[in-house]
Amino acid sequence: MTIIDDRPAGAAPTDGPGLSIEVLTDRCAGCQECVVRCPTRALAMDRGTWTVVTDSTRCVGCRQCERTCPFAAIVVEGPRLDGERQPMRAVHPEPVEGDRHETRLGFTSWAEALAEAARCLSCPDPTCVRGCPAHNDIPGFVAAIADGDLDAAHGILARTSVLPDVCSRVCDQALQCEGACTWSLAGGTPVAVGALERFVTDNAPVPALARVSERGAGLSVAVVGSGPAGIGAAAALTEAGASVTVFERDATPGGLLGWGIPEFTLPRPVADRPWATLQAAGVDLRCGEAVDADRVRMLEAAYDAVVLAHGAGTPIRLAVPGADLVGVEDATAFLKAGRVALEQGSVPDSLVPPGAAAGSRPANVLVLGAGNTAMDVARIARRLGARPVCVDWLDRRYAPVRPDELTEAEAEGVVVRFATTLERLEGVDGRVTVAVLRRTSQASAAVLPEPVDEPGERLAVDLVVMAMGYRLDADLSAAVPAAPLRRESRGVPDRRWAGSGLLAAGSPAAARGRPIGPLALGREASLAEAALPEGPRVWAAGDALVGPSTVVEAMAQGRRAALGILERRPRRSGRSDGGPLRVLVATESRSGRTAAVGAELATHLAAQGAVPTTLALGDLTRQDLLGVDLLVVGTWVEGLVVARVGPAPGAREALARLGPLAGLPVALFCTYGVRPRSTLDQMAATVTSLGGDVVATGAFGRSPGAAPRAFAETCLLAVPATAG
Repeated sequence: MTIIDDRPAGAAPTDGPGLSIEVLTDRCAGCQECVVRCPTRALAMDRGTWTVVTDSTRCVGCRQCERTCPFAAIVVEGPRLDGERQPMRAVHPEPVEGDRHETRLGFTSWAEALAEAARCLSCPDPTCVRGCPAHNDIPGFVAAIADGDLDAAHGILARTSVLPDVCSRVCDQALQCEGACTWSLAGGTPVAVGALERFVTDNAPVPALARVSERGAGLSVAVVGSGPAGIGAAAALTEAGASVTVFERDATPGGLLGWGIPEFTLPRPVADRPWATLQAAGVDLRCGEAVDADRVRMLEAAYDAVVLAHGAGTPIRLAVPGADLVGVEDATAFLKAGRVALEQGSVPDSLVPPGAAAGSRPANVLVLGAGNTAMDVARIARRLGARPVCVDWLDRRYAPVRPDELTEAEAEGVVVRFATTLERLEGVDGRVTVAVLRRTSQASAAVLPEPVDEPGERLAVDLVVMAMGYRLDADLSAAVPAAPLRRESRGVPDRRWAGSGLLAAGSPAAARGRPIGPLALGREASLAEAALPEGPRVWAAGDALVGPSTVVEAMAQGRRAALGILERRPRRSGRSDGGPLRVLVATESRSGRTAAVGAELATHLAAQGAVPTTLALGDLTRQDLLGVDLLVVGTWVEGLVVARVGPAPGAREALARLGPLAGLPVALFCTYGVRPRSTLDQMAATVTSLGGDVVATGAFGRSPGAAPRAFAETCLLAVPATAG
């Protein structure tokens, strides 16, 4: 049934099965935003009045129409028909000591998976895909599950992810795909995307890595680091036929996957699977080879491109009195030793109290921090027979820890004390014995906690583990001067993002009250940055680019860096790939004369075999630079005859917004009615400060004659010697 709603605004809504849709026809502009996004075809257009018509019998209460309508012309009232989410099972080992089994189980039957898959609306503009850092086609693989075809589901996931078995276990889905699910945005319960992804990998093996194109044939790429970012880069490059060598400083590959995530969360066979797959596909893995800044320069000389995918490996240490005592260590050391001890059934020396025989009494372990790493440390300590206490100065309401990890830790006997900070450590004979704790108070998430003015509490400790996070290694940071980048969107969001309704959704309860849209858009900005080089032939991804990041975010950035390399095809000895020169001509033009010269340049460049693209300089973004071999920038000259002569303000602002140019060849020109004086020098200084390589400059008066043709020829001659 279709009801044409031609009533005045405020009229009674159309009744349906517990739902009503009210269309404010005086606001409806006929833009069809709601119609194209409705997943159940409950909306259509009355072509006579060009207003929305409704069929509330089809409505399920997802409220996508409300979120996406730019004129607030639709109001949906009634329940959400989202169905009941299939329950997930958690295992609480008893006894916990020595246990290494997974504590979170996936769906165990087809009936559960099919029931959950049926809750997916297969939205025409799926916000869950925007929430996923890897942009997995979530409706696609869920539909494949509904069809009973796990091979097809794997094929869909393989387009964007090389770690589906890992990510389905370790992703914080609430802040990513599930938090961006349309049911979550409507205030309901999201589809269990992570559990469905795991069901695919639990019941059908992740397929081998296959060569799918020849885009990378002939390219040699060095990847520094074998963690998630390195895995993503190596996989995408290998699929394209590139020759990939990975350098890992540890004795075994995987980075965080190998030593940082306990087996009860990520079983060893799952953690080891990605590198077994990559090596079988021909990736040259070299473990035990550390790379410093000098080695990076050597790799640049030996390979066509370098991907810096090293993790943020320097632990953050709290600068308190006593921090240098014996018995105070960082989370990395403890996690590595603890993992080996659990596998061997032994106890690390750090967990044997001074003067006591191993196992004679439990060690008292103080864990500084209450995030996910701290929970891992404390839960491993419990399995090794210790008595861990976690302290964090944040209020429990504002702590970033995943609720499921916190619940599991406390169920296993870990004591977690929020609103508590460490004041100092005391010791005997140089070894830590006492921690002095102080309570804190925090009024809101927007302000830092303050210590409460009262006597500190003394806590007996045998071991203190600092698990407050990591920062970038200082030595390699010089290779990525802009790192760590802020995960934030710059400028006006893409129209498709604004129209999706994700940014208008606020902070859903299913996303733990976090602003799910801005979080996703910030990750998108970092993903775009990963495709662009940080040096002439150097890319960065994951922790090396943005600081400590999630597994899926790092993997996705590694893949995006690989795609940037395949697009640009850098070479050690210049442009030897034989492909046409890709030129972007961007002009700042007020009267149209500068744009006309830019178009003439593009014509001459095309006639000589280049592939030019033109656009307004004000519209130029960093993403437009992907795959560009030469950037040509044109401006008009502003100023009086004798004073304040220079490039148009818009040109200067547009160049400043671009950020690092990483050795990109840039040609500059200006059009003038008065003498340009230092105009080109000013623009060249800006380009050079951004790391660009100015290869040609030119100035054109009112009758340029043959000058644009000569300038185009100069550009083409200059670039081969500098590109790549």
